[in-house]
Amino acid sequence: MTLKAIVLDIDGTLLNEKKEISPATKKALIEAQQNGIKLILASGRPTSGMLIYADELEMKQHHGLLVSYNGAKVIDCQTNEELFSQAMTVEEGRAVLEHLKKFDVKVMIDKDDYMYVNNVYDCDITHKGNKINIIEYESRGGNYKLCEIDDLAAFLNEPPSKILTAGEPEYLATHYQEMMAPFSDSLNCVFTADFYFEFTAEGIDKAKALDTVLRPLGITPEEIAAFGDGHNDITLIQYAGKGVAMENAVPELKAAADHITLSHNADGIPHMLEQLVNV
Repeated sequence: MTLKAIVLDIDGTLLNEKKEISPATKKALIEAQQNGIKLILASGRPTSGMLIYADELEMKQHHGLLVSYNGAKVIDCQTNEELFSQAMTVEEGRAVLEHLKKFDVKVMIDKDDYMYVNNVYDCDITHKGNKINIIEYESRGGNYKLCEIDDLAAFLNEPPSKILTAGEPEYLATHYQEMMAPFSDSLNCVFTADFYFEFTAEGIDKAKALDTVLRPLGITPEEIAAFGDGHNDITLIQYAGKGVAMENAVPELKAAADHITLSHNADGIPHMLEQLVNV
């Protein structure tokens, strides 16, 4: 295939379980860019939580793109130009935040350098038998300072790109339909991990954001290889000419993919790229 762009989810795809880019993956992606292939990171993370990996992969030198907030925003790494942005309205955000008060979840919103939560000490969830300080995990991942706000709905005064909730996986699996019920026709509501459920503007996903910015560059879906592991990667995998699921991906994503590669711990990205293009 003629490959013009590589699109990568970050957590569970680009990063291994140590939250690192392996040497083989880094080498393959830098060489791909040197050969004229555009590299794009597409994540549920905020833009601030993606910059460290863009720097490591030398994306600034090659006009790489960052698709953040699950497709609500696209940034050119070199110019820092915002190529696409679509947030919820303030009214929509307030309605979500008010509704979420009924549920046993940890709600997080961000603004500038801060992540805002109700209670910085109400921070633990259990995942795969281990306690996780999810607020610390998310704030450090986004490179945020923390701030405690009693009433996030009353506090919100700017359109939010995303409203994130974290909770026990079993609780979210049981209650997510109630959480999204008032907004299922007006907002995008999706799991990004079994302990994360989030809200973005209607119609927002990674595929829509990519199509909006790549077609003007002359890059069609058939010329894109996309890699992912989660539910929020399904439209991305379906959009790309070559949709690749990691071995550690959720079953629904594997079913939608053209290929299944090795896991994020076994250099699945360079393994598949060797089959798709000589990098």
